[in-house]
Amino acid sequence: MPWRIAVGLKDGVRDARGERVRREIREHLGIELTSVRTIDIYTVDADLSDEEVAAAAAGPFSDPVIQEFAINAPLAGDFDILIEVGFRPGVTDNVGRTSREAIQYLTGRPFASGEGVYTSVQYLLKGVCEEEAAERIAAGFLANALIQRWTIIPAARFDRVRGVPVTVPRVVVGAPPQIREIDLDVSDEALMQISREGMLALNLEEMKKLQSYASDPALGKARARVGLGSRLTDGELEALAQTWSEHCKHKIFSARIEYRDEHGKSETIDSLFKTYIVGATRDIRARLGDRDFCLSVFKDNAGVIRFNDDWSLVFKVETHNSPSALDPYGGALTGIVGVNRDGVGTGMGARLIFNTDVFCFASPFYDKPLPQRLLHPRRIFEGVVEGVEHGGNKSGIPTVNGSLVFDERFVGKPLVYCGTAAIMPAKLNGKPSHEKRVLVGDRIVMVGGRIGKDGIHGATFSSEELHEGSPVTAVQIGDPITQRRMFDFLIVARDRGLYNSITDNGAGGLSSSVGEMSEDTGGFEMHLDRAPLKYPGLQPWEILISEAQERMTLAVPPDKLEAFIALAGEMDVEATDLGVFTDSGYYHCLYNGKTLTYLDMNFLHGGVPQMTIPAVWEVRDHREPDFPQPLDMDATLRHMLGRLNICSKEAVVRRYDHEVQAGTVLKPLVGVANDGPADAAMVRPLFDSFEGVVVSHGICPRYSDIDTYHMMACAIDEGLRNYVAVGGNIEHVAGLDNFCWCDPVKSDKTPDGEYKAAQLVRANKALYDYCVAFGVPLISGKDSMKNDYQIGETKISIPPTVLFSVIGKIDDVRTATTMDAKRPGDLVYLLGLTRDELGGSEYYALKGHLGKNVPQVDAPYAMKLFRAINRAQQAGVLASCHDLSDGGLGVALAETASAGGFGIHADLRAVKVAEPLREDAILFSESQSRFLVTVRPGHRERFEGLFSGQDVSFLGEVTADDELRLIGLSGGVLVRSSIHDLKEAWQTPLKEL
Repeated sequence: MPWRIAVGLKDGVRDARGERVRREIREHLGIELTSVRTIDIYTVDADLSDEEVAAAAAGPFSDPVIQEFAINAPLAGDFDILIEVGFRPGVTDNVGRTSREAIQYLTGRPFASGEGVYTSVQYLLKGVCEEEAAERIAAGFLANALIQRWTIIPAARFDRVRGVPVTVPRVVVGAPPQIREIDLDVSDEALMQISREGMLALNLEEMKKLQSYASDPALGKARARVGLGSRLTDGELEALAQTWSEHCKHKIFSARIEYRDEHGKSETIDSLFKTYIVGATRDIRARLGDRDFCLSVFKDNAGVIRFNDDWSLVFKVETHNSPSALDPYGGALTGIVGVNRDGVGTGMGARLIFNTDVFCFASPFYDKPLPQRLLHPRRIFEGVVEGVEHGGNKSGIPTVNGSLVFDERFVGKPLVYCGTAAIMPAKLNGKPSHEKRVLVGDRIVMVGGRIGKDGIHGATFSSEELHEGSPVTAVQIGDPITQRRMFDFLIVARDRGLYNSITDNGAGGLSSSVGEMSEDTGGFEMHLDRAPLKYPGLQPWEILISEAQERMTLAVPPDKLEAFIALAGEMDVEATDLGVFTDSGYYHCLYNGKTLTYLDMNFLHGGVPQMTIPAVWEVRDHREPDFPQPLDMDATLRHMLGRLNICSKEAVVRRYDHEVQAGTVLKPLVGVANDGPADAAMVRPLFDSFEGVVVSHGICPRYSDIDTYHMMACAIDEGLRNYVAVGGNIEHVAGLDNFCWCDPVKSDKTPDGEYKAAQLVRANKALYDYCVAFGVPLISGKDSMKNDYQIGETKISIPPTVLFSVIGKIDDVRTATTMDAKRPGDLVYLLGLTRDELGGSEYYALKGHLGKNVPQVDAPYAMKLFRAINRAQQAGVLASCHDLSDGGLGVALAETASAGGFGIHADLRAVKVAEPLREDAILFSESQSRFLVTVRPGHRERFEGLFSGQDVSFLGEVTADDELRLIGLSGGVLVRSSIHDLKEAWQTPLKEL
């Protein structure tokens, strides 16, 4: 009989968790409760004595100062309805795993196979008596039905002696492990049914390619030698599906695209990736020559650039959109810990130094009916933020840069970008550390967590739109503490030279990691029955493709295997020898001595058919709106500051640890009260040097509604000007492109696919044009191409979105510049030219318009300005520097003043414009490549000399009062607002989230 330990707060101790739940139930569901109290439940399914269970309850499970516990008896009382929420069988339970470890430490012996600890939480509700309302609370807020189960018990039915019946969420072992053969000698319709029912995400051409492969007589002879027939096994079909998935193979970016522009001119593009992304980096590196700082691009888990002669920088940004749509917390947690593994698994291994995150949501105040299976944007918002928070904070990695973007179309699928940077020695054991290679005879060793059903079909699931068949098993839940322990072990093993190569078990699990590593040797032999499992009952193919977290694969030389395994044991990390890398030419997996897969390596990695995608660009009939300038510009400015894409994100930012590792120089919030919006982050990774790493990004999906070419150009410019604003060296900066797109392949489901594909082409053309013009090589990136929701007749597609992240160097962090006004009397300047470019702007959105005149980037103009700003920063003549972005000059002036705690008096008549503009256009135009700077009066001559020949507008000065006072074009006061009122308008919208 399992043990049940209840742990709750003593009488009189405040239940902060319960209070938060009560508040959020009111916000989410509109249900007002009198009180909510919480109790933690530990179900211990193990052969333990009464004394051992009591020791666990009194020791690691409870705090004797503020908590009490009961064993096999209830603590619950004084409630109207009790709701107990726990994980479904097979779902990762991190607290349960930690609890199991605690009991093992306490008793000095391991749990037996099948034993475990399972956790749940009881919510004691007062103020609600109807079970229907309790069901709404459970399903609508407390639990996610995809991964959790719940029990609802009214007070009248509660057993005061035994409490809630004990339920153990054991995984039910189904059919015994077996290897099934799949007959592909069937009709086209039957082939597609196999793909759909198996969640393979393969189209008819790909399925027929597999059909042809399976019927090859030469292949049949080779298969017969290992005991297989002509039919593919379930493991082979799954391995091919994940390897050929859009998520892993990037088939759209590799496709042959037949593109026609608005003039009818046609061209054939053989791979967007090779033509524009690889092509841009190739051309830039050739131009840089001896100044080339790229070390490893497009061939590893992350990109690597030179930091200095002794150290290299690693950077990667990933997306985790589809899992976050189903389980916001688990999906986002997996996103951040997963990209951490990318950094650690690059080259011979790297030490993580910071995280970044960018989230795209619908408004958390969304008040329209939600289509089937969609979670409310506020629930997604809170789950994603908490997931990334827990992943980063518990891993001991500072989160230093990010942003939130809001658009109603993200209700169909949120975008969750997670990035990580790491540092590695330039050389390790006499060899470049960014290089690695598997050798024939190396052992296949898996380290870290165990394999479970979580994450099965993650790669193929992420290659489709969200639909009614999207599988629960695709969602993974990460465990950052287990992973951090693995990372610490790997750094020691790296420095001792105990392995030849390393990669993470990400999309596709072992299938992907071993399959990719074996390209170095040309084959492998892996025994899946040796793999450590979380619980019995997994089929061999499930072991192969599971994406259960905290796992990495290494190639360990046979003569170092014993030392490697011993070190893992010393550091409490599980390491398992699964097989050997060979030069056989085959992807060979076995289970209990029987062959599961025997695939030709060349076919596996090179056999996927190239897609052909039609793309037709058309210039849509967008028009500039015609409306009068608002009479009350003070109120208009406050409304602009309160827009979700402009307002303060401090409530979210404060949840992340920016200080851990003690290297963060510029944090996300700056200014006199540490609440102003920093343009970029700066980290000092080496404490014996003042050299720093600068990271920033640009993202502006709303411009895509007009033209994705200019959207891409603006994202690049925004990322670079944020970088330059704080002091990043424009001559030593690299970029990462992360495309998130709606389905661009024309079909019955996507009748406008040709236009969406043309949008993708134009974005790639801009990526090439502007990266080459700015001299910014692309070192890594990712694409996520099926960001649509479709159930029944309802289809929601995200706006085409690209996150452009930049990373680079500042030689001396002491020359950094922040955006806040520093002292009264400083002079205020606008750098750059203001144009009639409000198309897609926040101002037009405030007025309910889109517009036509999307901002456009002049790269040579911007580059000249960026270099001048770098010179001014090195000369120490800039007191502050802030880029103009969402909301333009008006917002930048308000942010600079309020962050510094001083007023600013400025004259709009001094603003240099390309053509005559109205006052509201001058204030809110989003023209690119512009900065607001302040300069000490004594530095005026030097400053103006550095910017000679450029567009420099002297606007006014910083004042000792607390007013933002702006003179309009007629000479009268246009805006006169207290900076405190402006800050309140800016801080209020998301303050309580």
